Order: sequence, then structure tokens, then C-alpha cells
Amino acid sequence: MIEDRYFIEPAVWRVDEAALRQVRTAVFIVEQKVPESEEWDDDDLVAEHVLARLPDGTPIATGRLTADGRIGRMAVIARWRGQGVGASLLRFLLERAQAHGIRHLKLHSQVQAIPFYAGFGFSPSGERFVECDIPHQTMVRELPAAAPLLPPKTTPTAVNALAKRLSAERAGDLRDVTLELIGSAHHDLCIYTRDLEPAIYDDQAVVDAIRQVALSGRNAQVRILLQDTTRALRDGHRVLDLTQRLSSIVHLRRPANEDQQYPSAFVLTDSGGYFFRTFGDRFEGEGDLYYPPRRDEIKRYFDEVWERAEQPTEVRRLGL
Repeated sequence: MIEDRYFIEPAVWRVDEAALRQVRTAVFIVEQKVPESEEWDDDDLVAEHVLARLPDGTPIATGRLTADGRIGRMAVIARWRGQGVGASLLRFLLERAQAHGIRHLKLHSQVQAIPFYAGFGFSPSGERFVECDIPHQTMVRELPAAAPLLPPKTTPTAVNALAKRLSAERAGDLRDVTLELIGSAHHDLCIYTRDLEPAIYDDQAVVDAIRQVALSGRNAQVRILLQDTTRALRDGHRVLDLTQRLSSIVHLRRPANEDQQYPSAFVLTDSGGYFFRTFGDRFEGEGDLYYPPRRDEIKRYFDEVWERAEQPTEVRRLGL
């Protein structure tokens, strides 16, 4: 979820361990006195995690989902409780569970949180018990079968755009997943970037993929939000050339001053895909070729910033 105060993003242990530990240490180990030996387990390495972050990247909440349908480690930093952050986390995890085809969900709720989970359709199961000296209640929920991702009649292109997790840790990984994601777009592409990273967007194959989207039909459009034009203008850049040649289709804007502190970067496609990097000056990120709920959340933020943004004056002077 993207909103003014915080945003929700998927996380994986190998990339986001420090942020996940920061929240859970503050909530469970420091505040609730849970022994460290009880807090960290092997599930952390394989679970699907979620993080809530402030616009500057500070983590404020987390939770996780295991492959067998267990939701756990739900933690919100004290001063952010009661503001809907936990609800946003849980909605995200429920969406991911359904996307994975998980039908049976289970969690261990601290007793005071039972009404919270009940509000999301969870029901108590069995007797209460004590875990890490804290009273708990097992709660369960059944999910409906996920709706088909595609209509009965599909094309090879549509099949190729089905859900597929994307991740990157190095520049080469990021270039490859960006190329794959842009290649899955039909007619509409949104890019939010700090400086049109040359290792990614000045790559000829990536530029060709952007051009293919731009030339895909009458309603095609490519919108790029670029925070800093300095390096691209100084060194030259293929995307700037593309913006000049296809000025009615490929549009470039700079976020307004009020949006300049946003730390992240992302790519969104009209085929339901996204790739999100918490920190736009780093290569690490996560995404999916087809996960419209997450793509739509990020796109709402993109559209809001786009409306406030303007074409950079230094670009206008060049006739781009």
C-alpha cells in the first residue's frame, strides 16, 4: 500500500533482514521481553515477509506468511499503532495467501489482539495457551479459491504475463528483471527513477523494449518520473533521445519539491506487473510479472505524483 504517511512492500529475508530485525527486536525482544532464541527461526529464511516503511525508508511494521498458511510475527512500532498500519499488513498477507492458492490460514494471536483478527474473518480455535510468557489464542480462517488469473481464452502473450516472482541483488539482475518486466507490458509503462541509472535504462536492449511499448498502438504511452536530470544530461542517455524522437508518447517529468524525498524506485506495467526497490540508489528489489493488487497500489501513488510533477526546464531547453 502507498499513502502519504507510509507504504507497504513485500520483503525477503536475504535482502531485508536488517529492517525486519529492527522492527521485531523493538517490539518483541525489547518491549515484550521475548527471548532472542525464541524470536528468530528457520521460517524467516523461506517465509514471505511484508514491511511498512516511512517515505524515508524507516521500517515501522512487519509480518510474515509461510508456505503452509501460517501468518505470524505481526509487529508494529508503538507510536504507529492504532493508525491502520497493522490492518494494511494483514490485508497484504491475505492477498498474497490467496494469490498463492493457500486455502487454510492459521495464526497465534496475543489475547488482546483477538478482536483485531476477528475483524478480518479469523475465528478462535482450541484453548488459550501461553507462548513466551504471553497468553495466546490460535485463530483460523478459510480463504475462497483464487479466481482464475486469465479468462478462458488466452494468448501466448497473456500466458507469459502470469504471476512470476522477480528479484534482484546486483546490477545485472536488475537489468534482466527490468527487461523482462518491460517486455511483458502491452501499451502502458510507468517508470519512477532517481537518475535513469545508465546500467539499467541506458542499456540498448532495455531502451528497445521501452520503444516497443511506445510503438505498440494508438493508446500507447510511457511515463517517466525522473528525480535528477544532472547525470543523464551531462553524459547523454538513450532514453532522453527516445523522449525527443517520440515526444507525444514518451513523457518525462520531475516530481515536485514536496515529492523529492521519496527514496524508492519502481517500474509498473499495464499487464499487472511491478518491480519495486525500497532504495532507488541500490539494486536490490522485489516484484512480480502479474500481481495487480500491488501494482495498482503503487500506481495510485505514481499518478498522484505525476499530476504534481512538471517537465524539467533544462530538458525543455533542449527540446526534449
